[in-house]
Amino acid sequence: MVGAGDYAERPIGECSGGEQQRLLIAQALVRRPQLLLLDEPLDSLDLPNQASVAALVQDICRRHGVGVLLVAHDVNPLLPYLDRVIYLAGGRAVEGSVGEVITSETLTRLHGLPVEVLRASDGRLVVVGQPDPPAHHHDRHDHAGGAAHGHGDHQGHDHGHAHAH
Repeated sequence: MVGAGDYAERPIGECSGGEQQRLLIAQALVRRPQLLLLDEPLDSLDLPNQASVAALVQDICRRHGVGVLLVAHDVNPLLPYLDRVIYLAGGRAVEGSVGEVITSETLTRLHGLPVEVLRASDGRLVVVGQPDPPAHHHDRHDHAGGAAHGHGDHQGHDHGHAHAH
């Protein structure tokens, strides 16, 4: 079902990241769930394995009728494989098709910062945001009166939740 027959008997620690993801997805599918919950399924995978795992998840949805709800910080490798998106950022959410949600206007409004959604020459959508601001390191002896200084109002990472079916 997940194309892991060649390495299914190998200790998981000897498998590549993509192979490990396939084995973990296979393990989750043993009980024949109606919904598969995945947290950062493409994290730490190289580009070919990101595409391979994303295509596998889409195939599972379509051939076996399993719904998938996943969380990802980087939505770019997933966009070609998604039907619906719930995008969470800045304490707000927008839900709809990829074309409805993944737009410069919508993501800029959600993040409160300029975000561009570009169309690559092959038709793929690519989300490009501003880089994280550099961390400011302060010498603690320079702070008058012992006041604590934070690192600004950066809200950290937001999650794009996606549903493939």
